[in-house]
Amino acid sequence: MPTTSIRKTEYDPETRVLSVWFVASGTRYDYEAVPPETYAAFRNAFVKGRFFNDHFRDRCRHRPIAEA
Repeated sequence: MPTTSIRKTEYDPETRVLSVWFVASGTRYDYEAVPPETYAAFRNAFVKGRFFNDHFRDRCRHRPIAEA
């Protein structure tokens, strides 16, 4: 099921960084130290927004990334 708040995600297993682009702001945030199994569970979650809120938001160190 698509989420209405997340536009796009990318994951780098080497650095364990999850990049998330949000629909409302258009801002990209990088979430650090995301285990590969947690990212896999996120990709398979039926309600991605809820999974994101439960596992990443306010739980992982993150920072906004300025797009060029």
